[in-house]
Amino acid sequence: MIRAKTVEEYISKSGKWEAGLKILRSVLEHTELVETMKWGMPTYTFGKKNVVGFSAFKEHFGLWFFQGVFLSDPLKMLINAQEGKTRAMRQMRFTDHKDIEADIILSYIEEAIQNQKDGKEMKPERKPLLIPQLLQDAFSEQKELQDAFENLNLTRKREYAEYIESAKREETKLSRLQKIIPMIINGIGLNDKYRT
Repeated sequence: MIRAKTVEEYISKSGKWEAGLKILRSVLEHTELVETMKWGMPTYTFGKKNVVGFSAFKEHFGLWFFQGVFLSDPLKMLINAQEGKTRAMRQMRFTDHKDIEADIILSYIEEAIQNQKDGKEMKPERKPLLIPQLLQDAFSEQKELQDAFENLNLTRKREYAEYIESAKREETKLSRLQKIIPMIINGIGLNDKYRT
């Protein structure tokens, strides 16, 4: 996946999808959405809430509707790209820029904007925070580490817990723990470098 600092850079790095992304951007420029970059990808917001973004992949390019589950989708153009993972987001895919019909795309975007204005939003389900035993053991050995962890926000706590727990081998879990201890103590989030 392409990561860029500006929309222009993102489009210029998209290779064979450049023409299609330029068309999508031109449609989006005719809306009241604010263009920004989030997670290295073009994202369009209304009232600081994510409404739609576009992206390029190996086999396709398309639009992401952050609350796409609420769109009426009369032409059945939307899919859930990660069935079982994403509940609200829907994607509209293209494999050729000639398939883009600007008026149809604009109608989907305008409905998404209206849904945002109406406050239609599906919040992500949050599982309870489970701290891995390895991290709990480190807390009992280092009070400073436990205090620093408690001062982190819930998102950062989850990232660290999942980072350790997702490792399959015990050696990897231990290696990851050693890597994150100084980060936790310094109040740095595991994924801070990706946040804008």
